[in-house]
Amino acid sequence: MYGDENYVMIAKMDGEDSIKIHESYVRLREGQNKLMALNVKAPLFETAEIQRFFEGFDSSERLKVNISATGDFGVKFRGIIDGKEKNFSQNMDHIIILFEQYNCFTIDEYKDVKRVSKFMPRGYFS
Repeated sequence: MYGDENYVMIAKMDGEDSIKIHESYVRLREGQNKLMALNVKAPLFETAEIQRFFEGFDSSERLKVNISATGDFGVKFRGIIDGKEKNFSQNMDHIIILFEQYNCFTIDEYKDVKRVSKFMPRGYFS
């Protein structure tokens, strides 16, 4: 049996629900606009379990992802689409899980946020 370093772990922020996908089934692609795609080519029973895990999620559900035990990072779930590659044996499937990176600022980071708006609140100069 493999340890967690050979898996992609996806979990809800509360940590109650999670799923493990073996890294041999996954190819990671980073796109523009902070989008990330997990290409999963796996046996049907694996992809069915993955789709069941994401069933009922909002399109902005916040999740934690841990790739090969390197540490958690936050993403927003954006959806699952069918992969183009369908020339598999009958027991294989291809799905693409879409995520968007999100940054959750700490209290110290909020202090360093630069103002981008020129709008000044009423009474600002008094």
